Amino acid sequence: MRKQGTYTEEFKQKIVELREAGKTISKLAKEYGVCKSTISNWNSKYKKSGSFKASDNMSEEEKEIKQLRKENKQLRMENDILKQAALILGRNAE
Repeated sequence: MRKQGTYTEEFKQKIVELREAGKTISKLAKEYGVCKSTISNWNSKYKKSGSFKASDNMSEEEKEIKQLRKENKQLRMENDILKQAALILGRNAE
């Protein structure tokens, strides 16, 4: 199994430009050693938003869900802290 690589924005841009210029995904994959599915993902993300970043390619609903999950996690942590503090204060009052 090949180790997943980290590619620069410039590299991704070059691959997308070559694809748009008519090179096939198969040829690009062989020539640059990148999985076909990765090239396809870059191509579709760039066409959709002009960006390769996942956050730029999320729908408004996906962004809202992500924000709500983050807020929920924070509130759960705060709740756990308050419960522990109440237990400690309850012991000290005795």
